[in-house]
Amino acid sequence: MTPQPASVRTPVVPPRVPPGRAALAVLAYAAAVALLVQLAWGAVTDLVARQAAVAAAADILDRLEGRRSAPPASAGMPAGLRRGSPFLEGPTVTVAGAGLMQRVSEAVARFDGRILSSRVELQGTPLGAGFLGVTTNLEIGQADFQSLLYEIEAGLPFLFVDQLVAQAPATAAEAQDGRLRVLMTVYGQWQGAR
Repeated sequence: MTPQPASVRTPVVPPRVPPGRAALAVLAYAAAVALLVQLAWGAVTDLVARQAAVAAAADILDRLEGRRSAPPASAGMPAGLRRGSPFLEGPTVTVAGAGLMQRVSEAVARFDGRILSSRVELQGTPLGAGFLGVTTNLEIGQADFQSLLYEIEAGLPFLFVDQLVAQAPATAAEAQDGRLRVLMTVYGQWQGAR
């Protein structure tokens, strides 16, 4: 056997990259990494914001459904507002209607008003199922009228005045008294027996 000549190996030399191209490649890589970091940061902050919004909505829902009490008055809520369920309460629609009538009567009496007549609507209200209404014909002083409306619509349960007709005094004797005749309908929602 004859020895075979050893092959000569020549070292492989990578092609020369011009310095401008290398800097451009590094810059493009850094820009791509920065873009990916910015996209990830935006996604994380969006998730945190959405989680905070969901937590706030769940807190409001819990308070509206009466599962959690409202924050204390020192947290920005006026001290005079009522606390409790936003819905009229009672085991039957009749009891809930009586509670609505009592709330309106107490508000009128608080401002030295006088109820002349009233009617409770337990079914067939224009607002649909679950809403109860009280229509009252009353007399109240002109100075106390706005305070009465605020008293009815502020606090819990949520009540609102849907129909309102106020009549100025017709005679001079009534004008001296300074009382208005008011016809108003107040609505509230009853959730039903729990």
